[in-house]
Formats: sequence, C-alpha cells, structure tokens
Amino acid sequence: MDVADIIVPLETERGKILVVDDQPLNIKILHQLFHEDYEMFMATNGQQAIALCQKLQPDLVLLDIEMPIMSGYDVCQQLKADPLTANIGVIFVTAHFDEVQEVKGFQLGAVDFIHKPINPIITTARVKNQFILKRQTDLLHSIALLDSLTGVANRRQFEQRLPEIWKHSCRTQSPLSVVMLDVDFFKHFNDRYGHQEGDRCLRLVAKAISTTLKRAVDFVARYGGEEFICILPDTPLLGAEHMAQNIVDAVQALHIKHIDSSFNEVTISAGVACVQPRSDLTWQTLIETADQQLYVAKQNGRNVVCGLAL
Repeated sequence: MDVADIIVPLETERGKILVVDDQPLNIKILHQLFHEDYEMFMATNGQQAIALCQKLQPDLVLLDIEMPIMSGYDVCQQLKADPLTANIGVIFVTAHFDEVQEVKGFQLGAVDFIHKPINPIITTARVKNQFILKRQTDLLHSIALLDSLTGVANRRQFEQRLPEIWKHSCRTQSPLSVVMLDVDFFKHFNDRYGHQEGDRCLRLVAKAISTTLKRAVDFVARYGGEEFICILPDTPLLGAEHMAQNIVDAVQALHIKHIDSSFNEVTISAGVACVQPRSDLTWQTLIETADQQLYVAKQNGRNVVCGLAL
C-alpha cells in the first residue's frame, strides 16, 4: 500500500479544539481567535470537559488551570490516565507565570502553556504548532498500526482493540463475535504463481473482507501470513456466521485462478466464535475458540464456515 493512500494533507483538515474555562469572557476571546480555522467546543467545568473529550475526541484542549471543584491539573491527570483521551493535546491557559506551575503541568502531560492576557499572535502560533504536531503524531501512530501489505489493521492494532471492545461488551451485556479467516492452499498458490502474485492475492482478499463488513464498528486485521481476523461487536452467532459466509462468498467471487486448489480458484475458510462476555472467560478464549472452529472448517473441506457459541 502506498503511504499516499492514507495521508490527508494537514492543511485541508479542520481540527477540533475544546476550550475549558469557568469565565465565559475567556471562552469568547479564544472562540473568536480560532473559530474560522477550527471546530470549536466549550466547557465551563472539569467534569464537563472530561465528558466532552470522551465524546468528541478533540485534537487540542485549551485548559484553564484555576477552576472551582476540579482544577485544570486534575482534568489533565484524568485525561492522561484514560486510554481513550490520553493522546489529546492539553495546552494550559493561566494568568500567572510560575515555573513551578509549568513544571507540574508538563509532568502531568501538557504540551504547552498560554499566558493571560491572551496575545493573539503568540497564542495562534502555539496552537497551530501543537495542532500540526498532534496530526503528525496521529498519522505516524496510524501507520504503525496498519499492515503495510494489505492496508488493513495489523495484529498489534487488533490486540489493542479487542480488549477494549471486550470491556465495552461486558458493560453493555451484548454478544461479541470473532471470525478467523485463512486463505485455502495459500502455500501452493505462492509456489505456483510466485510471491508477487501471492501479495496481490492477499491485497484483493483483504479488500473483499473490508468491503463486506458494512458497519463502522466492525473491524478487520491481518492476523499473520494468510490469516485475517474480524471483530463483530453486538453480533450473535447466527449473525456472525452469516457475515462470515458473505466473506467466503466475496472471496470466491474474485475468481482468482488457483489450479492447485480443490476449487481451481482462491477460496477462504472461516471459524466463528461468539460469547456473551462474562467474568469466567477472557478475550483470549474467544480467539482460541475461533481458531479451533477454523481448524474444523479446514477439516470439513475448506471454503466453508464453522461456528460455536461459548
């Protein structure tokens, strides 16, 4: 995959900024300064700020230090402690120039300080610089979590995502399914047609899987070699088996020639596991079960789906 396929020029992106201050006048000043270039949101206390960060995922938070009940330091500490909000850039806004305060802020994870009264030129430059750095960091992070050959998520991203979805399913008491997929007779394909054609085949298979998954919450990753894995939140076994069959059909519909296969074209086998997450099980058990079902599918002649509910 060409990196250009996933890079969007920074200058074309409209970032999101959350301004947090208990004084409406200060919010108004910062809003007027940035509203033409960024999507602006506001909060007047710490709890509201944390809730908005979880919901909106802003690029930057302009955070007043001195607020009642929950200080800016407390807000920053909570944001950095939560994986969902830890990567949001925090710029403290303060009326005092105090080295001790700044040291504490940087230790908590802030990226910069802005001092009141607001100097428009300095403030604009600092926010712009941090926005660019944030987007560059996000881009590098996303590249690190992509499979360079197929463009879908890599195993590292999968192993980050599944525990998060598992916890969410535990909270919502909703079913969670995993589909393990393996290209049939892929070693024979590589031996016959060469590794370049093998790479092309994997890219086409990955695209077919991604296209078949319709919901934004569904997730596909290259698990390793010719194996792929899908996470289907809020999906019972029957629905997951139906989706797996759609994937199997979509891959065969590519009609990629494979004379060393039982089907004379590239096919894929699927193992499905479904669970209502509970305390006596782990997400690793779900993967192991899907892998076992994939083995059963291979034993049953390949190009089929086998599933089991835990």
